Amino acid sequence: MMSAAPVGAQSQAGTAAKSVIIGTVIDVETRKPVGDVVVTATSPSLQGEQVVVTDAQGNYRIPQLPAGTYTLRFEKEAFKLYARSEIQLLPNRTIRVNVELLAEHFSRSVNVIGAPPTIDVGSTNQGVNVDPEFIKRIAVARPVGKGGAKRGFESLVEPAPGPRSEGGYVVDNPSPDGDPNSTNDRVRAPSWALPYMHVIVPDGTPQTVYRAPQPAPEPTVAPLGQRFFDMYFKGYGVNPTVDTEEERFSTFSVDTDTASYTLTRAYLERGALPDEQAVRVEEFINTFDYGYANAPDAPFSVNVEGFPSPARKGYQVVHIGVKARDVSSVERKPSHLVFVIDVSGSMAMENRLGLVKRSLRLLVDALDERDWVSIVVYGSTAHQVLAPTNATQRATILGAIDSVQSEGSTNAQAGMELGYALAASHLVKGGINRVILCSDGVANNGITEADGIWERVKEQAAAGITLSTVGFGMGNYNDVLMERLAQVGEGNYSYVDRLEEARRIFVQNLTGTLQVVAKDVKLQVEFDRKTVSRYRLIGYENRLLTKQQFNDDRVDAGEVGAGHAVTALYEVKLRDPAQTNFGTLRIRYKAPEGGSSKLIEKAMPVTLLRPAYEKAASPTRLSYVAAAFAEKLRGSYWARPLTYDALVSLWEELGTPLKARADVAELGELIRLAKKLDRRQDRFESFAPVRTMDADRVPTLK
Repeated sequence: MMSAAPVGAQSQAGTAAKSVIIGTVIDVETRKPVGDVVVTATSPSLQGEQVVVTDAQGNYRIPQLPAGTYTLRFEKEAFKLYARSEIQLLPNRTIRVNVELLAEHFSRSVNVIGAPPTIDVGSTNQGVNVDPEFIKRIAVARPVGKGGAKRGFESLVEPAPGPRSEGGYVVDNPSPDGDPNSTNDRVRAPSWALPYMHVIVPDGTPQTVYRAPQPAPEPTVAPLGQRFFDMYFKGYGVNPTVDTEEERFSTFSVDTDTASYTLTRAYLERGALPDEQAVRVEEFINTFDYGYANAPDAPFSVNVEGFPSPARKGYQVVHIGVKARDVSSVERKPSHLVFVIDVSGSMAMENRLGLVKRSLRLLVDALDERDWVSIVVYGSTAHQVLAPTNATQRATILGAIDSVQSEGSTNAQAGMELGYALAASHLVKGGINRVILCSDGVANNGITEADGIWERVKEQAAAGITLSTVGFGMGNYNDVLMERLAQVGEGNYSYVDRLEEARRIFVQNLTGTLQVVAKDVKLQVEFDRKTVSRYRLIGYENRLLTKQQFNDDRVDAGEVGAGHAVTALYEVKLRDPAQTNFGTLRIRYKAPEGGSSKLIEKAMPVTLLRPAYEKAASPTRLSYVAAAFAEKLRGSYWARPLTYDALVSLWEELGTPLKARADVAELGELIRLAKKLDRRQDRFESFAPVRTMDADRVPTLK
């Protein structure tokens, strides 16, 4: 073997070679970087071999490589030899290959070799030309079924059936300049269904064992008390407290999604805490019905109430609720619903594809002669299962649903393109034209450029064909892509963890889910500096807008369905409570068909701020319990005084009949589950529970 060269040593491969491989090596047990690892690159396109060693941070860089197919070997004394093959390196590119090494004493006896997990950083001579945000959302591998391509990611494999430990490695999103030290927005790679394994047999010699790829098992409990892996989320931080002398305007796009709450429920009921980045506070708040009344002569009712914060001394919690007008099921517009269903290998489970099919059967019963249904499936390719069919032809539609089977890898773009084509071919003028993507959100075929897919979805939405996403599955799930697609497609993002949730989305809330009554809805609160010194918006971190964007009709914002409500909470510190108003609420929205926006403006009087927590209406207090629970789960700095015992007390004090509601009772159970599972130490004492009154409605602004 050639002698090792320092990190960054120049290759002698020739001046035409411009590609680079970078990466980080860590210890699988300690999760610490491993220095002085000898990394050897070989390829038919490379004369000889290229050798570097990792630095003290475990980083390595192999520059000036010709394009080709590479094998990397990783060697260090006291660690097992590790190799990666079939690394595809394109001309003028930088890719990242991260590795975990097993110490010789490690209890497992299996290493794996296969196609590597690589992240294409971009062109090495013209800067990054692949959107790294897009890579995090969709450019990930997944298990496949029959007929699919082989796996692209690898990790540890258990030598025998049994509970799986969290063996996935971490791939760091590269910085734009390809800095291997970047550790922002880590994503977890899959760890099962490998096409072949490199087994260390008892005599110490390696042996290659081939096997067919298999779908990932759907765990019913968290592996060994750890979190589920292969779940892709993106965090947006936590809103700061803002001084009104610096900025008195708070502006954001509305969000009526509820997927984050349902995903959290799926985690907790399987015995695991959710990933902190999976928790979006606004989606917890907007899961619950606060009983807002309809505005008799306006598109929205506005409901505001406040009370002293139980967690932040000296602050008021201000609850703002906006409810869109109701539309009866009789008044609902006719629809054409095109279901685009992911049938790739990882969906081949009863609580994935099986649950999709049972959910669609529920929907068929809720439709009528005004409605049309089409079905497209995609695996390695996409094909039509059901042409546009009137909902009265129930037997035909149910037969098509029953015929859907798992197949191939994942060409999400092909499925969406065919779905859009079907929707356009049978456009219901003046009606609801909606593509509904049912998937675990992970794609490894077809989608290669960020701008292409987002622009395509935007164009279709502008043409009247909106996109909603419905997520299924725990493990190997991409929340980031599903949320973003629905946001760009002017639809909703939901997550289905059980048939009852499907019934809520597709049957009970059908009209609100499908019929948009206001689009590009933005909320803005202007705080009165004489009354308010500081404020913080709780949640909506990925929906924030600037003051200028509020009045700019070119800026996309959220859509609101018939009867849907949007609720937001602020923490507000008063400077002078003797003033008349503490702020002004503004709502800007467009009609469903577009056009210029309209403005609603409401003053918020100080009289709506109650003198004590227990004086606020029960629904107002429910919104705070939901928000505080989310803040606790995501480790928010601002919720640090809240213990789980405090949350349970707050929930208990909601009183009857609110606690008797099934969704509210479930919230209490989830708080108790989280208390049992959360090993993070409560460092602050709980406050005493409070007594409540029988208030049952949030005040409506006139």
